[in-house]
Amino acid sequence: MTSSDARSDLRFYLQSARDALLWKLEGLSEYDARRPLTPTGTNLLGLVKHVATVELGYLGDTFGRPSGEPLPWVEEGAEPNADMWATADESREQMVGLYHRAWAHADATIDALPLDTVGRVPWWPEHRAEVTLHHAVVRVIADTHRHTGHADILRELIDGAVGMNKGNDSIPPGDTAWWEDHRDRVERAAREAGGGAPA
Repeated sequence: MTSSDARSDLRFYLQSARDALLWKLEGLSEYDARRPLTPTGTNLLGLVKHVATVELGYLGDTFGRPSGEPLPWVEEGAEPNADMWATADESREQMVGLYHRAWAHADATIDALPLDTVGRVPWWPEHRAEVTLHHAVVRVIADTHRHTGHADILRELIDGAVGMNKGNDSIPPGDTAWWEDHRDRVERAAREAGGGAPA
């Protein structure tokens, strides 16, 4: 595989995760885009804020290419987990715009530097802070796909919408009755394997 092929593959998988994550926000109210749906507060707009921050860090600062974007939620003294939710003053447009600018900045880094370029992750321990650009891009792809999976589940909990992306839902065909029957069969199998009803 040539370096240009590797770079193209990395860019493809990174962009597919980015697009899928933003798709999960489409058509939602401001409340639904932000509301916490897990005990740890996981929410859709917070995931966008987080992955934008991750891209700017790993594919910007790590390689001496700071974006200049103000990120007060990761500065010294910021509250823990501040990158995982949007305050009422942080609009959806601001967070999505930040993510688009993060893409452009990260893509410029990927295009400008050889994949074996070594950078330094400033928030990692010194003994393992050096990474190649290839390693950093793979890490960002993994993180973005992980959070896109979270977003898929959150969106299903909000309004039942599911799917991998706008052009390919990657779900077997079935109407509401089919899915209810399927879920019931899965529940029966779980109860049977677990020895009956949950305590």
